[in-house]
Amino acid sequence: MATDVSVVGLFSNKAIVTIDGGKPKTLTAGDAAQNNVRLISATADAAVFEIDGKRRTLAIGQGIYSALQPRGHPVVTLNADSAGHYISTGSINGGTVKFLVDTGATMVSLGASDAKRLGIDYEKGQRGTSNTANGIAMVYRVKLDAVKVGNIALTNVDGVVHESSDMPFVLLGMSFLGRLEIRQDGQQMTLLQKY
Repeated sequence: MATDVSVVGLFSNKAIVTIDGGKPKTLTAGDAAQNNVRLISATADAAVFEIDGKRRTLAIGQGIYSALQPRGHPVVTLNADSAGHYISTGSINGGTVKFLVDTGATMVSLGASDAKRLGIDYEKGQRGTSNTANGIAMVYRVKLDAVKVGNIALTNVDGVVHESSDMPFVLLGMSFLGRLEIRQDGQQMTLLQKY
């Protein structure tokens, strides 16, 4: 039985979710909803669900669409925020980051402070410049060992570190997205790992 669950709001011990495209509903920790969905716990950052018998951790804007799972490819469904952006919690080299999906970015792009926090020795990377919305920026091209969003994990991903700017999000660019199948339906974006 396929179950589509997306998180649209999070609070302490509560989550607002849409299930199978229905209207948003609030679940309290321990509550069960139709189609084998139960909220185990929730914080302002993420919620743990039991969906079709499997434990899943989802942040705001993240979802799971289990109908695509039988193909054997990991899938993540993101919901647009009020500004139309797709934001997701994920990880780089095992460290937690907040991603902003950016199909206009060539590579996964992060600020120097995030790179240092994640243990990326970016100064050993290839130095160059990049045209950004704020003008020309000094950057370092690096290889990211592992980039993960939901249950999609890719290795050896090209990245770029912006030396002089701290960024509120890590831009999830085409060096990651280009290795996925992307489907957009209204306010939902589904990412499917192809290989």
